[in-house]
Amino acid sequence: MAVIETNTKSSLHTRCNSLPSAAHPFISQLEEHLQRLKDSEATSSLSSSSLSHKLNDMQDLHDCIDKLLQLPIEQQTLVQECNEKWVDDLLEGSLRLLDICSTTKDCLQQSRESMQKLQSVIRRKRGQETGFTIDGEMYLVSRKETKKTIRKVLGNLNGMKHELIASSSNKDSKISPMLSFLIEAEAVTLSSLEHLFLFISDLKGHSKQSKWSAISKLMQTRRVTCDSQDSDTNEFEKVDAALQSLISHKASSVDNFQSLVENLEMSIQDLEIGIEQLSRKLIRNRVSLLNIFNH
Repeated sequence: MAVIETNTKSSLHTRCNSLPSAAHPFISQLEEHLQRLKDSEATSSLSSSSLSHKLNDMQDLHDCIDKLLQLPIEQQTLVQECNEKWVDDLLEGSLRLLDICSTTKDCLQQSRESMQKLQSVIRRKRGQETGFTIDGEMYLVSRKETKKTIRKVLGNLNGMKHELIASSSNKDSKISPMLSFLIEAEAVTLSSLEHLFLFISDLKGHSKQSKWSAISKLMQTRRVTCDSQDSDTNEFEKVDAALQSLISHKASSVDNFQSLVENLEMSIQDLEIGIEQLSRKLIRNRVSLLNIFNH
């Protein structure tokens, strides 16, 4: 998975050179939230539990950004340092994150609805090991369609990455800490949302290399985080495998399959809640930016 390179201490030191001698506590909090999310990119886990933690971390990150955006000194800095192109880039970035969240919610909702239909079939044909073969195959067909859609989304994310890198490389190297934070926050949020798409699609090997390291380097960070392995298994993968086993009449049981489906449905619901909460925070930050630049 994507690995984001960073060095919290050196990054914070660099930024604080342009801050007052006593930096606001929100600055260090934001650094910590960014670092936590970047560190999580070092793991290859795509379990719902790891993604729920990631969503919570993203919410904390954007909560902190909102607090910083309410500070008069940061508002003044943004107004003074942002030219028209900068303003457009920041607002476009905030809208881009909202669009990706919306697409994520749609994919999760579609997956949940497919789960519910499958649950209904299981209940109606309880005890019939081969009674829902056609329905199971229909579900797998819908999964293929979802994966096809997500492949396109991942391609778009890759394009967004290149745009963000190109935009960042054209900025003044002496940009303010707040501008630097907003760029890094967009990059790490996009990367974290990418993990959600990979979880839903169960696509393996999409990217083992750091997709966002170039952005981190532009933000004057240098630490390399190594990949680590995680034993957690994707819940979608478990359901797909168990269903394939039932359809092909291999050793399996409807009870076991139903248990997996119920667990996946609960996981999807948790992720939907997390994405909805994140979307609200992103909307709030976008409104704050609009108010700052239109004041």
